[in-house]
Amino acid sequence: MRHLLQRHPVPIRTRFAHSLVLTYALPPRLLTPLVPPGLTLDTYTDPVGTEHGFVAAAVVDTRALRPAALPARFGRDFILTGYRVFTRFPTPGGRTMRGLRILRSDTDSRLMAAGGNLLSRYHYRHARIGTRVVGDTLEFKVLSGDGHADLHVRADLGSAPAALPPGSPFADARAARRFAGPLPYTFEYEEQTRSMIVVKATRTEWRPVPVSVEVPRLTFFDHGPLAGSRPVLANAFHVADIDYGWHPGSRRTLEGAAL
Repeated sequence: MRHLLQRHPVPIRTRFAHSLVLTYALPPRLLTPLVPPGLTLDTYTDPVGTEHGFVAAAVVDTRALRPAALPARFGRDFILTGYRVFTRFPTPGGRTMRGLRILRSDTDSRLMAAGGNLLSRYHYRHARIGTRVVGDTLEFKVLSGDGHADLHVRADLGSAPAALPPGSPFADARAARRFAGPLPYTFEYEEQTRSMIVVKATRTEWRPVPVSVEVPRLTFFDHGPLAGSRPVLANAFHVADIDYGWHPGSRRTLEGAAL
């Protein structure tokens, strides 16, 4: 009955000191096997007619993360990293939700990993994570326990708004902005009931800014189902000092009807 607990039952509030999201473009055929029933890939077709799917690699420095009913002084500070595939979830009446399906999450806290895995399907693992800001440079270093999600990234905050990375499939900044995670929804397939768990985010002053980044190390695409792929950095967006939260999860049929 563990799956009943993993429906994200507790609303959460926090403050993002920094959120840095790198979006990588890959061929849809590589990502389709990672998408469960009910969801479809959220794709983009570039100016020459090539279709792309996307995976977000995010690092978030959270402050005072806690159940929404508690005041901020009861919260804890955590650094969270995550890998998500961009997806769509159609609902009755023709509406489509855009959101992310979790592939993997890491955190610098064993407590957060245990609690997160008890109450969600975010697949948390413990990692050693360091962060620092020197001048206009925001830097994160992630050493995952199994080496499959190591990340070293430096963002030049002084470059904002930066141009698109070389080789990006997006025609312009407006197109890139549509794939600036995190998106309003997170989706997870519940195999036991063949239904979808939908978690909606709440956020204020959400204005992600494109930044220039260096990524000396990123091992996620060297292992698992995407091993051997050649992802292309499509965009990098940063936000800072904003309130953020998650509503309790809701369950829907695979056709999108509320349960």
